Amino acid sequence: MNASRLLVPDAVVTMNDSLDVLTDTAVFVTGDTISGVGPVADLSAQHPDAERVDLTDRVLMPGLINAHHHSGMLRGTAEHLPVWEWLRLHIDPMHRVLRPDEAEAAAWLCYAEGLLSGTTTVVDMWRYMDGAARAAQGLGNRVVTVNYVGEHPDFDYFDTLDDNERMLREWAGAAGGRIMPWVGLEHWFYADEAGQKRAIDMARHFDTGIYTHCSESEIELADFDSRYGMRPIFALDKHGFFDTPRAMLAHAVWLDQSEIDLIAERGVGVSHNPISNMKLASGMAPVAEMLAAGVNVGLGTDGEKENNNLDMFEEMKVASLLGKLRSMDAAAMDSWQVLHMATRGGAAAIGQGDRLGRIAPGFQADLVAVRTDTPRMTPFLPAGGHTNIHHNLVHAVRGSDVDMTMVAGEILVRGGKLVTADVDELIARVRTLVPGLFERRQQWLDAHGDPEGLFH
Repeated sequence: MNASRLLVPDAVVTMNDSLDVLTDTAVFVTGDTISGVGPVADLSAQHPDAERVDLTDRVLMPGLINAHHHSGMLRGTAEHLPVWEWLRLHIDPMHRVLRPDEAEAAAWLCYAEGLLSGTTTVVDMWRYMDGAARAAQGLGNRVVTVNYVGEHPDFDYFDTLDDNERMLREWAGAAGGRIMPWVGLEHWFYADEAGQKRAIDMARHFDTGIYTHCSESEIELADFDSRYGMRPIFALDKHGFFDTPRAMLAHAVWLDQSEIDLIAERGVGVSHNPISNMKLASGMAPVAEMLAAGVNVGLGTDGEKENNNLDMFEEMKVASLLGKLRSMDAAAMDSWQVLHMATRGGAAAIGQGDRLGRIAPGFQADLVAVRTDTPRMTPFLPAGGHTNIHHNLVHAVRGSDVDMTMVAGEILVRGGKLVTADVDELIARVRTLVPGLFERRQQWLDAHGDPEGLFH
C-alpha cells in the first residue's frame, strides 16, 4: 500500500453537507484514508514526500455505490418479459445448473466493469459467494456479499442459509474490511417460515445486515395479501425483518405512503433501480416520497441481464429522468439529489455512511476521477453562477469517461485501464464458460418442459 498520495484535480465534488465544489484543491490520502482536503499549495508544502498524482482535466468525486446488483453472464439473452415470467423462463433454470466456477468468473468480470465505470462498492446478491469475495479481494473493490438464498422446498436450487452462515463466519472483515457479508433472501417467499426466522436470527447474531427483494412488481401485493392479509412492508415488519441491525430492500416500487412512513421510521435502506424497473415493466418507484420521508435511498444497476450494463452514471441519468416523468415536474429529482443517492445515500443504506460516500478527512479513500476534456463535459463550469458540473456528471457523463478509480487508497483504474487484472482474460474466461452453462440449462428445460418454447 502506498504510504501517502496527494491528488491534484481541477475540481473536487465533495458531497459534503454544503455540496461544496472546490477548485485549487488537493486531496491528501494516507494509507486507506483521506487525511486532508485543502489548497494545493498548503497541502503540497505540508506533505513534500507524498506521491503527487496529477489529475489535470479531471474532476474528483466520491466513488459510486451500486446498491443492488446480481453478477452473471446472461447479458442480452433474457429479454422482453415481465419480471416473474423472466425469472421462471430464464433466470431460475440458470440457477439450477450454475457451477461455482461460472459464478466466480461472472463476479470477476462484473466487478471489473464496475471499477472501470467508477463503482467502488457493490452490493452483490449472487451465488457461491466465496468466489465473489475472492474476486473483490483480487480486484480491490468493496463488496457487500448477499447470498442468493432459497430456503424452501420449492426453491432448493439456490444457496442455503448454511452457505450464507459460512460466508459470515469466514469472510467478515476480510481484505482490510472490504468484504462485508450480509444475510440474503432472494425473496421473502423463497424461504419457508423456519428459514425466514433463521435468516433474521442470523443477522442479529452476526450483527450484520439482511437484504431481500420486495414490492418489485404489482403482483406481490396480492400475494402478500392472500398470505398475511396485509401489504408487504407491514408483513415484513410483523415477522421481525426490520428488527435486525440493518435491513435493506431492493426495488420498493409498489409502496404506499403508510409503508414509506414505516420504513423511514424503522431506518430501512432501499435501492432504487430505475433501468431494471423500466426494462422489466415493473413500475416507477415513489423515490421522491421516500426521500421526503427520510428513507436512505441508494441507486443500483441490478444485474447485467436486466439492465444490460453496470454503468452507474447511466443509472443516475435515468433516475433523474424517470423521476421527472413520474411527477410530470421538470424540477424533480435534481442532479444533487441523484448524486447523493449514488454516493452518500447508498453508503447510508448499507450502514457505511460515516466512512463512505463523501470526500472529507477521516473517510475512506474511495475516489473517482472523471475526465473533463470531453465534449460531454464541455463547457466545464465548476464555480460561479452557471455552475454545471453536477448536472453534467448526472446527465452527460458516461462510465467510459472515468480515468481513475481508487478504493481504500489503492489505484485500481489508471488512465481508464484496470490495473489489478487483465480484462481481456476475464472476458475470455466468461466466453469460454457460457456455452456449457447454456447447454446444461437447455438440458434441464428439455427434461422438465419448456411450455413457452422460448429456448428452441
